[in-house]
Parts: sequence; structure tokens; C-alpha cells
Amino acid sequence: YAPWCPACQQIELMWENFAKESEHLDITVGKVDVTQEPGLSGRFFVTTLPTIYHANDGVFRRYRGSRTLEDLQGYVLERKWEAVEPVAGWKSPSSIIMHGMAGLFHLSGWIRQIHSYLTGTLGVHVYISYAIFILATLLIGLFLGL
Repeated sequence: YAPWCPACQQIELMWENFAKESEHLDITVGKVDVTQEPGLSGRFFVTTLPTIYHANDGVFRRYRGSRTLEDLQGYVLERKWEAVEPVAGWKSPSSIIMHGMAGLFHLSGWIRQIHSYLTGTLGVHVYISYAIFILATLLIGLFLGL
């Protein structure tokens, strides 16, 4: 979820109730703010919000059903998740490819922080900050090419 997402805000109360019922369902329910954890959004390949996953014994399934409390409880109690195809091996959050994707999301956050520092704290003009990143990209490419 993300705090600015209208769809996430719409199901927030229902999700909290689902989390309260989780002890009776013998599951753990949580939520992750993708603005605070960009690596996880990369690892789980989150492209729409909110995104719900069911994880059991290292097998991940994306929940695409109705977002009512009753339907989510039924998904768990009636073991409907068994009929859902697990996330493909290469797209699995535990795969090496998704570890790399998480790294790219962390890198983009790091670059954004550097840009904010240059423009906000040091007062560097935005275009000069862009030029610094372009130059750094070219130099890294040249270094790797050598």
C-alpha cells in the first residue's frame, strides 16, 4: 500500500479488521508501505496498489479476488489459495532476478536522495544535478567498458 493511494485508503479499515481476525485464521497479516520499502515493491513486482499476496511455505500467490472481509476470510478458511497458480519461479520474490529488481529500486531511491540533497540542501540548480548524473553515468560506463 501507499499512504497517498485512494484505493488503499478505501480498504484500510477492512484490512485492519482482517488483521484482527488473523489469530482465529492462524495466519499473519501485515502491510508494507511501498514508499518506505521500495526494495520490497521491486521484489514483489508491485505495479498496482493495493497488491495482496498470500505466502505459505515460501510459495507466493497473488490474491486477485474481491476485497471484502468475508471473501478474504473465505480465501484462507476454505483454502481457495490452493487453486491459485503460484507466482512463476523467476518472478518469485525469493528469486535472484527479483533480488536484482529490489536492488534497482534501492538504487533509484538512493539517486533520488542524492538529487534532493544536491538541489535542496546545497542549492544546486536542477539541470546541473542532471548534468552530474549524466556525467557519472558516462564515466561509470567508460570505466566498466575498459
